[in-house]
Order: sequence, then structure tokens, then C-alpha cells
Amino acid sequence: MYKGWKITVVIPCLNEEQGIQKVLAKIPEFVDETVVVDNNSTDRTGEVASRMGAKVIRERILGYGRAYKTGLLHAQGDIIVTLDGDHSYPVDAISYLVENLLRSKARFLSASRFPIRYRGVMSFKHRIGNHVLSAVMSLLFMRRVRDSQSGMWIFFKDALQHMKLESNAMPFSEEIKIEAILNKNIGFEEIPIIYSNRAGEMKLQPWKDGFKNLSYLFKKRFLR
Repeated sequence: MYKGWKITVVIPCLNEEQGIQKVLAKIPEFVDETVVVDNNSTDRTGEVASRMGAKVIRERILGYGRAYKTGLLHAQGDIIVTLDGDHSYPVDAISYLVENLLRSKARFLSASRFPIRYRGVMSFKHRIGNHVLSAVMSLLFMRRVRDSQSGMWIFFKDALQHMKLESNAMPFSEEIKIEAILNKNIGFEEIPIIYSNRAGEMKLQPWKDGFKNLSYLFKKRFLR
């Protein structure tokens, strides 16, 4: 526990055997529960995670959002922290994020990778795509968002009661932030982190996923 708060870390994984070992090795001792959602991996992701003490939940229906919704359903903590299984987000920043959440008026914080300290960790194409999506989200929902695609968040679990989370795919990352922005009972803030190189193969399909995310933003804004 951290200052009386039970902490759960949720990590969605698809073939992250290489990265998940590095991530779990750095999980702080005060974390009470680590939930790894094995999204139908064909490698040893689930086996490695289980051996290292994580609670492994298998979700056979593919999808980033689907994996997250399954993981959040099983999370027992008062505070939930999310990470990717590829070791690109700073595991050692968890205590920093928890402290900031406890001091913040918002109940949902999103870790922003921008400004990027080390240029080589994100390609030019991904940086431009992220900036475009973040700018569109900011305009549509009248709230400055620096990193709409960040996959590292921290929030009080009870905030989920005020969210309507439907996406089973990549737009889930946008959806959960938008729900926090729109709901006065939650509140949204961003906090900078240091982003690093991922371990293992990249699952993101830049053009295909980028257009899907862009389309989702307009649907979310005008078809609510």
C-alpha cells in the first residue's frame, strides 16, 4: 500500500515476452497487485508474467481497449496505474505519479511523453501523427491535451463509475481521457514523464490506426 491506498498496476500485453520481464522487475514494492492481460499472445508473455508474480488474465478477443476493459474489471486497488508491456513507459515513475494524483484536484492523470527528451525514442512519423491527433482532440473538446495517445495513466478506481467506455480498439486511449475531461466528477490533468525505447516488435500500424483514432474523435464529439 502507499500511504493507506491500495495500488493496482494494469498492463495489457500482446506478445510482449521480451518487455514484460523488464517491466515487472521494476514494479515498486508498495504496489499491491499487478494485473497482466494476455491478449491471446502466441509467445510466453503469460508464462513469464505469472512466474514473476503477476495476476495473469487471458483475454482471447483481440483489441487494445478490450484488453484494458478486462484488466480494469479485475483490478482491486483504490488507485489504478496503467503501463504498456514493452518497457517504453517509466515504471520507476509510479511513486511520482501517485504523489501527484493524491495532491491533485483531478481524479485522472495522464502521463505525457511530450516534450520528448530523447528524440530517437519516437519516429518523426509517430510524433507528427500524435501532434495532429492531440490538436484535434484539444479543439473538439475545448481542453489542451499534449499527448492524446499516451498509454500511461493513473486514476482513482471509483472514477470508472462515471465513465462510459465502449471502444475495444486503439481509440480506447482517447476515450478514457475524453470521459475524464467531460465529467466534472473526475477531472483531467497531464503530467510529464520520460519516454524510452520499447522492447520487442511494434504492434501499432501508424496510418491505419491513426485514421481510426481521428475518425473516433469526431464520432465521440458529435455522436454522443
